[in-house]
Amino acid sequence: MNFRAKGLAALTVVACLLSVGAAQAQTPIELQFWDQNWGPAEYPVRASALVDEFNKSQNEIRVTYRSVPWTSWYETYVTAVASGSAPDISTGAAFQAAQFFSMDAIYPVDELVDAMKADGTLADFDPASMEAVRYDGHYVALPWAIDIRALHYRKDILEAKGVPVPKTWDELRAAAKAVTGNGTYGLVSSGDPSGMHWTLAAMINNGGGLFDRDRKPALTSARSIEALSFLSALVADGSVNPASAGYTSDDARGAFLAGKAAFLLSNPNIGASAGDQAEKIGVVPPLAGPHGDKGTIAWVNNIMIYKQTKHPKETMKFLRWWSEHELPLFTEGHAYPMPARLSFQNDRFFTSEPHVRQVIEQYLPVAKGMAFTASGTFPELNEIDGDGFLMSMVQQIWQGVPTADAVAPAQAHLEEIMAK
Repeated sequence: MNFRAKGLAALTVVACLLSVGAAQAQTPIELQFWDQNWGPAEYPVRASALVDEFNKSQNEIRVTYRSVPWTSWYETYVTAVASGSAPDISTGAAFQAAQFFSMDAIYPVDELVDAMKADGTLADFDPASMEAVRYDGHYVALPWAIDIRALHYRKDILEAKGVPVPKTWDELRAAAKAVTGNGTYGLVSSGDPSGMHWTLAAMINNGGGLFDRDRKPALTSARSIEALSFLSALVADGSVNPASAGYTSDDARGAFLAGKAAFLLSNPNIGASAGDQAEKIGVVPPLAGPHGDKGTIAWVNNIMIYKQTKHPKETMKFLRWWSEHELPLFTEGHAYPMPARLSFQNDRFFTSEPHVRQVIEQYLPVAKGMAFTASGTFPELNEIDGDGFLMSMVQQIWQGVPTADAVAPAQAHLEEIMAK
């Protein structure tokens, strides 16, 4: 081979190597993002579009979006973690990150939190929401939403009967009974997680809960039984739609928006899907329980990184971008929870809606987590949240089963979970 041929051959090799290197440089890192369905049909569409916006904003990372329904959500993630097929990153229930961290399946985000603390952006989160994602000395996730429940009412139904907006449990019971009749009920609920939220909200509203201060199961404590008996009393009055036990949250919401029930425990953004009924919906100020307690249930929902990811650095980069750009999930995707970021809460979308503002101002200060009586976050809470035994309990209550009979198996199951 002459020198010219050798030179051409060398140039060809170099060109090939450069071509391969360029191709490798242009191949983005693939990440899988699983996101719970946090709203109506618009939500996953807007969330998927937001992922597309991230993908177009840079060439290093390509994220694939998957919407995960709440049906069997607990089993979905437990199976994925156990089988080695977990996503790189996901949103999830309030205690999901803590449980999976205890299973060595979650990548802590301490590094990201430190960076945000250093540049001042961590101040956009309420300290309580950051504490809710701290477990075993680590930040196991970032908070992204506060899923809170508030009692809503139909202004037209109460006004037609001359019934004032209730301020106490006794007044709520009297109001629900007064408006029941001719196919309209005082209250409508469901037998799915939304129905279960009634039991948690009522117990918290009465200073009770799932646990005592020593984290021992306390569904049978005096305050908890008193709260659950109040729900049973509403059923005994005939004030609860008898279909509630078999309803889904969409069924209950539909009945409320159709004017078939006066009261509904719901997320603050119900007005976004109410159409021309939105003006007829009001928020009941936090009720005073029989001992003067006020309160409701709220969850600080997580967005977390899994240890199975091969690209923790890139996943952390996406996590920060997503956290900073989530506002359209609420304003356009109509996500049911409230944003965890204080700056998002102060967006005009929320401040211009009186009933949403009322929830932020009146309910957020008295909202408490599932285990507020025990304090702190612990892994068992995720199983309790997703197991389904509390849904079985509320289904029985809505069916008129005596309170003690409905609570006994739930207390036994709660004890089993905590004894593992």
